[in-house]
Amino acid sequence: MEEAFAARRPARRLLVVPDRRDALERLVLHATALRIPVVEVEGGSLTRLAGFDGHQGIALVVEPRRSATIDEVLARARERGEPPLVLVLDSLEDPQNVGTLLRSAEACGVHGVLFPTRRAAPITPAAVKASAGAVEHLLLVPLDDLAGGLADLRAHGLRIVGADEHAPMTARDADLRGPLALVVGSEGQGIGVPIRRRIDLAVSIPMRGRVGSLNAAVAGSILLFEASMQRPPAPPAEGEGGADPVTDAAPIAETVPPSVPEMEAPAPAEDAAPPVRKRAAPRRAAAAAPASEGPAEAPAEAPAEDDLLPG
Repeated sequence: MEEAFAARRPARRLLVVPDRRDALERLVLHATALRIPVVEVEGGSLTRLAGFDGHQGIALVVEPRRSATIDEVLARARERGEPPLVLVLDSLEDPQNVGTLLRSAEACGVHGVLFPTRRAAPITPAAVKASAGAVEHLLLVPLDDLAGGLADLRAHGLRIVGADEHAPMTARDADLRGPLALVVGSEGQGIGVPIRRRIDLAVSIPMRGRVGSLNAAVAGSILLFEASMQRPPAPPAEGEGGADPVTDAAPIAETVPPSVPEMEAPAPAEDAAPPVRKRAAPRRAAAAAPASEGPAEAPAEAPAEDDLLPG
């Protein structure tokens, strides 16, 4: 969630479990300073919205993520003055594996991630959580034709390297410098036939133990870091020097969105006013409220078109 603040992702509201609010007050106060409505929800409701129970009692409802293009990925590499490094996920089905690979990709300086729109795990709240916020700093490129996307990368001078446990050449022996697209296959089937046909070089990870193979996220992360180690050192990141991604982040939401008209904008931080605590009214209670009491408070569910970033 701190990464969403740092990336200036437009936010609609912050959901927090009352029992966890005191422990998470720093995030709550920061959301209040940015005029992001704070809504208290029960833990079970937050679990249902997130789709898993691995959250820490807080989640940020943000605007839908904008998909990137291959041209934008290549432009980012040019802006950084680096040869393009692209991660390609071929139909991974486990959100935890997807999130772990996205986290490794961001750590290794990957310029963009390509993945198919079908037969693959979407970028769910569970994947976002596993990525530790890395998705906020990556260009994500969903493609209907992943094989065609690889052909486009090759036309721009990138070599296509695939992970294959049976390949005779190891990643350490391979030359992974220069413009590169690294392909990681699905958990059960590996790299599919249409994608395999586009690969220029297959590499493996030497195994010394009795285990015959590695988890897709582990294997992909090893190959990413091997490729990163072979590349020239990256220049210092902008703002490096211990900046706090929460306190130093620029505002990401200037006004309260019209989707929550019943909520007043919290007082700005300079007014020293404590954040207003509002508990989302249960659906059943809202339906039973008399008309004389005025409109019932809207439930805290995130609209289907929004993204949920669990903390």
